[in-house]
Amino acid sequence: MSVIPFKKKSLPEVGELVVARIDKVFEYGAYCTLLEYGIDNTFIPWSEVSTKYVKDIRDVLKEGQVVVAKVIRVDKRSPRVQIDLSIKRVLENEKKVKMLRWKRLQKAQKIVELTAKNMGRSLEEAYGIVWSKLEKELDQLSVFEDCVLIGFEHLIKKGIPEDWSKALCEEAKKHITIKMVKIRALVKLTTYKPDGVERIKKILSHIQDMQTPQNTKISVYTIGAPRYRVEIVSPNYKDAEFILSKIEQDVQKLSKELGIDYVEIIREEIEKGG
Repeated sequence: MSVIPFKKKSLPEVGELVVARIDKVFEYGAYCTLLEYGIDNTFIPWSEVSTKYVKDIRDVLKEGQVVVAKVIRVDKRSPRVQIDLSIKRVLENEKKVKMLRWKRLQKAQKIVELTAKNMGRSLEEAYGIVWSKLEKELDQLSVFEDCVLIGFEHLIKKGIPEDWSKALCEEAKKHITIKMVKIRALVKLTTYKPDGVERIKKILSHIQDMQTPQNTKISVYTIGAPRYRVEIVSPNYKDAEFILSKIEQDVQKLSKELGIDYVEIIREEIEKGG
């Protein structure tokens, strides 16, 4: 899927990464369409195609191919705006990130498009009522992912009417599967104090009762004294990692305050599931 229903209404800026579809290939360069903007006749000079020597440009570029390019010139002085692009100036990591964002943008817009169709509403209405509220978001699909996790109220807070929010959320559930991240740690706690069991219980209870971001869960269970496992499940790796770091800090601090004789925290494998 390369066509999106809602195009950007401005012009790209020099240095911006864009997604382009190659339309025509010539010996001296290629003409293409900026898919996010709906602007055609943009140009990639032969010298900007590759960092390596290219004998025949058609060995590198094919008509219909979708590429990530960097804007190197925007000339507004001529009757028709002239935009030049470079492929060779795009780093590999930049390409991967941009293509991921492009695919997520396509998916988000498809959810809005299908919702409008199901509601018997036009794309113009969908743009004004929904997409105009979301287009400034860095990652529009994350808004729908949050909707699947939290509920349609999340969209209402973005300024989208309730009937649209409910319909969008239902459509999003058909297309989005939230992948959960699971982080585990083995906690070893040993104390020779007479009330040592109660002291260790205080630490484990503190971990279990810690506040977490929405949809992030902490589980604590005994493997067999003095070994305990802490498990964090979250849709967001950064949230899970932050919580585990906080647990490590709190366990060390509480262990010192409660006179625990031996403390060891060992991080285990990270899992990703559906």
